[in-house]
Amino acid sequence: MSTFVLIHGAGDVGWYWHLVEAELRARGHDVVAPDLPGDDDSLTLDDYADAVVEEVGDRHELVVVGHSFGAFTAPLVAARRPVEALILVAGMVPSPGESPDQWWSTTGYTEAVQRQAARDGGLTGSDDPYVSFYHDVSHGIAKKAMSQERAHPSSAASAQPWPLDAWPTVPTRFVLCTEDRFLPPELQRGLALERLGVVPDEIAASHCVALSRPVELVDLLLG
Repeated sequence: MSTFVLIHGAGDVGWYWHLVEAELRARGHDVVAPDLPGDDDSLTLDDYADAVVEEVGDRHELVVVGHSFGAFTAPLVAARRPVEALILVAGMVPSPGESPDQWWSTTGYTEAVQRQAARDGGLTGSDDPYVSFYHDVSHGIAKKAMSQERAHPSSAASAQPWPLDAWPTVPTRFVLCTEDRFLPPELQRGLALERLGVVPDEIAASHCVALSRPVELVDLLLG
């Protein structure tokens, strides 16, 4: 039995993982899915990692999973506690010394969105969250997810240079969502290879895969 430590992305809460959590527990695993601190502009990436570690407590056999912005926090947790694996799901793969604020320009995000939008008729980068984030999520679940949005991360965390000198020496995987209209798949494939040296596992899903394809996602997490 493993303990899956599920770290949500920006503006989100631990509830984002509730369908994945239920599936993992049904298969005999323990799960920690904390609400990272929000609404405090002084908190840093280190504070987020400390909050996760505190929530984990003395659990062991940890598999740390970071979704989207959670990719900035997940490896910091692995630097604080022994973990069996790191898995990024539609993750914003950080580079040493690069702040989240810088990530958008250093990765070529805007250009990648423009290229993908030209191919899909403007779906990628749409201002409508039902199009850009939740297009394959049921309306009721998408509506509930948006009702829980909050101020996370802080401006301090977004401006903080990513504090690790190198990626943790932990087996790392990347789950790429091929229908992601927020982080274009082309961009994600390149970053996974360039920054992690891995070829992603792929799933036909939106950016919010834990809400649209939880069973399939768990299959990949356990794979």
